[in-house]
Amino acid sequence: MNNKQLLKIAEDARQYSYSPYSNFKVGAALLTKDGKVYTGCNVECASLGGTNCAERTAIFKAISEGDNQIDAIAIASDNSEKNEPTYPCGICRQVILEFGINIRIITGYSEGDIYECEIKDLIPHYFTGNDFREIK
Repeated sequence: MNNKQLLKIAEDARQYSYSPYSNFKVGAALLTKDGKVYTGCNVECASLGGTNCAERTAIFKAISEGDNQIDAIAIASDNSEKNEPTYPCGICRQVILEFGINIRIITGYSEGDIYECEIKDLIPHYFTGNDFREIK
């Protein structure tokens, strides 16, 4: 699957967004290394801490189905059709990083400019489980 196709799936997933507070719809499409795709959208809550981003929704769906070999995540928002990229928030960046430092992040607009980078490029000096040390 190419970046344009994956981004189009993210754009389609955006329609399911529950975003009555921000009115900012986001969709995500996660591609596993086996070629399976999981989608997600943002789900807001009046208690804002209970809100979940599209990227984490897609990741949690994949993990709950036993898929943790993530190749890429495409992100589309209301800004996509303005040809403006939308990158993951800080919490999403950390969750994505949990599953690999080379996961590709794809954003932009399927009918316009498409941007790609790796998660390690978006979160320099990252913290992973390898940073834990055994306490004696």
